[in-house]
Amino acid sequence: MAERAPASGTVHWIGAGLSTGSGLARLCETAGRVRLWHRTEQRAADALDRLGLGSRAEPRAYTLPALTAELAPGDVVVSMLPAPEHAPVLAACVAGGAHFACSSYVSDAVLGQVPAAERAGLVVLTEAGLDPGIDHLFAHSLVARAGAAVGAGTPASYTFTSYCGGIPAVPNDFRYRFSWAPAGVLGALRSPARYIEDGTETVAGRPWEATRAHVLDGERFEVYPNRDSVPFVRQYGLPAAWRAHTFVRGTLRLDGWLRAWDPVFEELKAGDDARIAALAQELAARHPTTDADRDRVVLAVSLDVRAQDGGWSGSYLLDLTGDAEESAMARCVSRPLALGVRHILDTSLPAGLNRAAGTAARSEQWLDELRAEGMEFGLLTAA
Repeated sequence: MAERAPASGTVHWIGAGLSTGSGLARLCETAGRVRLWHRTEQRAADALDRLGLGSRAEPRAYTLPALTAELAPGDVVVSMLPAPEHAPVLAACVAGGAHFACSSYVSDAVLGQVPAAERAGLVVLTEAGLDPGIDHLFAHSLVARAGAAVGAGTPASYTFTSYCGGIPAVPNDFRYRFSWAPAGVLGALRSPARYIEDGTETVAGRPWEATRAHVLDGERFEVYPNRDSVPFVRQYGLPAAWRAHTFVRGTLRLDGWLRAWDPVFEELKAGDDARIAALAQELAARHPTTDADRDRVVLAVSLDVRAQDGGWSGSYLLDLTGDAEESAMARCVSRPLALGVRHILDTSLPAGLNRAAGTAARSEQWLDELRAEGMEFGLLTAA
């Protein structure tokens, strides 16, 4: 394995969509040079002006060949592109000796390139946004605290839940506000969800059909499982001596969402890919996100461990509302991602694959740093 490649100090941030926010500004304070790549140079310049960064970063028109031509060894590339586009960007990074970062889940296409990146001493940072990202930090912290209180080798059962959602700050009839592409939202709903319930692995072919009520600080929400929760039992380091009664990672919505979206669900059950693509466009037109809207992000992660001689429970809650300067979603995605990039720049992240913070110690460090930057969240514990 090669030594960890140094960082040049130059950061290439690709994309200026709904999730690009003040994290980019933080990078402009610490990186030696920042380039923002967008569909056209003018749109990149407009995005920089909107963020108050017109004189602090360089606008570029994005194409993969154009990016590749400007890459230098040790640069850091941040991809805010749709997940299927990460792998080609990572391939360009490996070829050019550049580090890579994104906020998305690790795909097989990305994972397949990690060995080559590691041999070249390059960092591949993934799952470093909100969900996935901050939820991982909360989970690692809770598991470590519970292990210290109960004992990692003590037989016990546990209930773990992690729910996250971008919702309208002022409830509307649709009970939702699009904070990412409607096609992605519908695609996620069409994907089966695997999780653990009553000690048994369970699959929901239509995740919304597993929706249930969830109360946080007296406020009623609706939650449902998504993706595949089961691999995260290992990723979060749950002790082998503990048995999972419940383990679910899922999505949070406003109360009444299930009823409001019933016509959408009927389309999802009956429609083919072409119809669902058309539906995504219709929903985007019918429920546009405007500058006057205010979004709200709620992330709730909890762990309850019960052993014969006692137990421990803890929960993190992040509840943030956007303002005129920045949406809550942009802040919650871009801030932890920018923090991860800063740790690539200071060489504290090792070469190879990194998922946000993979250890409890690093999670606590990142949480402390996010708090210091004004990210507000609370922790409640009980024996």
